[in-house]
Amino acid sequence: MLLLAGLGPYEMGGQSLDGTLFARGANGGLQESYRRLLGHPLDLGRLWYGGPPRNVGDEPPGQDTTGRPLLRPYRGSVPHLSLQTVRAIVETTDVELEVFDLQDLWLDSEPRGTDFDVVGLSTTFICDAYTLQRTVQWIAKRFPAATVVLGGQYSNLKYAQILSAYPAVDYVVRGDGELAFPKLLRALADGREIDGIPNLAARNGRGLPVATPIEYVDFDALPSPVFQGAHDVVPYESMRGCPFSCKFCSFPAASPVWRHKSAERICRDWRAYAETNGATLISAMDSTFTVPRTRFRDLLAVLPDIGIPWEAYSRANCIDTPALVEGLEAAHCRGLRIGFESMNDFVLKAMDKKVTAAENERALELLADSQVDLKASFIVGYPGETPLAYEDTHRFLVDRFRGKFIMSVFTLTDETMPVLEDLPRFQLEYSHPLAWKHVGMDSQTAGALREKTMVDVRWNNDDAVLNLWQMAYSRPLVPEFDVQQNQRVEKLVERLAFVPKDLGDGVAAGERCRQALTELRALGIESLDAPPPS
Repeated sequence: MLLLAGLGPYEMGGQSLDGTLFARGANGGLQESYRRLLGHPLDLGRLWYGGPPRNVGDEPPGQDTTGRPLLRPYRGSVPHLSLQTVRAIVETTDVELEVFDLQDLWLDSEPRGTDFDVVGLSTTFICDAYTLQRTVQWIAKRFPAATVVLGGQYSNLKYAQILSAYPAVDYVVRGDGELAFPKLLRALADGREIDGIPNLAARNGRGLPVATPIEYVDFDALPSPVFQGAHDVVPYESMRGCPFSCKFCSFPAASPVWRHKSAERICRDWRAYAETNGATLISAMDSTFTVPRTRFRDLLAVLPDIGIPWEAYSRANCIDTPALVEGLEAAHCRGLRIGFESMNDFVLKAMDKKVTAAENERALELLADSQVDLKASFIVGYPGETPLAYEDTHRFLVDRFRGKFIMSVFTLTDETMPVLEDLPRFQLEYSHPLAWKHVGMDSQTAGALREKTMVDVRWNNDDAVLNLWQMAYSRPLVPEFDVQQNQRVEKLVERLAFVPKDLGDGVAAGERCRQALTELRALGIESLDAPPPS
């Protein structure tokens, strides 16, 4: 069997880095701008802290006085959760498995083998018809005799349309793959009929899509994926389904029965990953790790003694007291990712977010001075949102936000989003997932608002950091600094990288560059390209 799994071909917001020092292969023309601004070029890779680099052997005996680059490329590997989950399912059978990361498909690479009986495709991160068509055609061209099996969120919800539109697809595994996939693989290997296999969609004798009944695993008793080798960061799934119903998310529909692991099971799994894989950070990938409240209270009581750092997704209204934030810090929580989405209550209600702008504000106030790294996300242009309504979000970010943030323009890339039910209400029209208009604005307006907000926040809010470029580097940038100090360093580096794009190369822009370098120097970070201070 060949298993295709991994991320989709989209990079959210990547174009925002074009024309900056974060862009791949920043060109000579950009360096000419820095020469005009500073009198010398600027290479972010030559920002150092802890002293300048020295040749080996120069340091005194028994001492390491060599500085380190501030931006150190991240060399570790983070296992892909959906891939490892499917791999674990296949490994319960006698099937010989080869894995092909979807990233390699987007880069036009080829798998090592060519002779496969079954090709499996995970659609967890393939969420639109165009990408699915491209992928199925890739499979059919290379492996025309193979049985093709799809699984994952998108194919779960679109199985009837997929089986009708793509003759190359033979089966769709729905819901919990642990109940259907091993039985299907064994039946295919033995040449047996597939009758009686739950959670499976296929075609009947007339070529029409049919599906067997859905059954669910005991998720708390289900073995967690086993990761091979050492990994600093291990992803974790503590629940399936979601108790909420945000209209920009199809996750609950794909797994309508919400189930979660117990606090005891989570602790047992995390200890095992630390002991077996050397994990120094658990990344909980659930849509919200802080519910149910009873489990979360149990976790906060036991995680301090376990001592394993972790990060997770939360909802803003779960962060409601100083005592809870103190509990997060004591439990070794390193960061929370929270979907604020908007600071306008009409828009939040249209999303069915079940969180208010005031609750977003309260979560910010409670986390801003803590050692829990806040990463907030926002959506621009949700159906029904007008530029006037969006101004509430813009002003919040420019005037009051403290922490890291990311902004995305609303898209219809996921064709299973419940918001599509609101097409008449918001007069929503689209010719492409990225080209739309509704009663409030169109996609071009939303893109312009997003860019304006990011520029205004960059230069007018000292405490808000764009969370877009950091993934390529080892973090925290300065391990000896606390959360707020590292955020300040990231803010200064971001400003340095964006000066020519945002401000040009005039006198005022040069002053901004020098201010950033001066403050970095005060924090112990030097630019090796800059002349020594006089």
